[in-house]
Amino acid sequence: MEQGIRYRQERNTLYSQIRDLFGRAAYSHKTQEKMADRCTQYQRHIKVGQVWLSGITASGVISSLFVDALWLPYFTAIISLLTLLLTGYAKDIDPGAAAQQHRQTAANIWNVRESYLSLLADVEDPSISTEALRSRRDKLQEQLHVIYKSAPSTDSRAYATAKKALKGKEELTFSSSELDELLPRHLKQGKPR
Repeated sequence: MEQGIRYRQERNTLYSQIRDLFGRAAYSHKTQEKMADRCTQYQRHIKVGQVWLSGITASGVISSLFVDALWLPYFTAIISLLTLLLTGYAKDIDPGAAAQQHRQTAANIWNVRESYLSLLADVEDPSISTEALRSRRDKLQEQLHVIYKSAPSTDSRAYATAKKALKGKEELTFSSSELDELLPRHLKQGKPR
C-alpha cells in the first residue's frame, strides 16, 4: 500500500515538473515568434521608408527641371540626405536575418514543447517506468539547453506580447468544437465514430 502511495507521489511530482517545463517552453516558443514578428515589421517599416524617401527625392529632382521654385532644390537635398541616412542605418542592421533566427529558434523550441506535451500524457501510462520518463525529461532538458545557448535574445515587450497571445487570445489552445472542425469525421468527439 505504501509503495503505491510513494509511486503516485513520484508520478505527481514528475507530472508537476513536466507541466512547468512545458509552460516555460510554450512561453519561450511564443516569445521567439513574437520577436520574429516585430523584426519583420521593423524591416518592413525601414523598406517602406526607403521607398517613400527615394520617391520623394526623385520627384523633387524631376520637378526642379520643370518648376522654378527656390525652395525645391533645398527640400530635395534634405530628403536626399534623409534617404542616405536611413540607407546607411539599414546597412548596419538586418532585421530580416534576425527575424529568421527567431523563427528558427521558435521552430526548435516547438518540437521540444510538443515532446513535453507527449511526455505529460505518458506520465499517466503506468506501463512506462518512472525512470524511463525521467530519462526522456532529462533528454528534453538537454535539447532545450542546446537551443537556448544559441537562441537570439528577446525582450520584455516580446514576452508581454507572448503572454497576451497565450493567455488572452489563447493562441496555444483549442476548444473541443474547434478541434472537431479540423479533424476528419471518424476522429471527431461530437460525432459518433
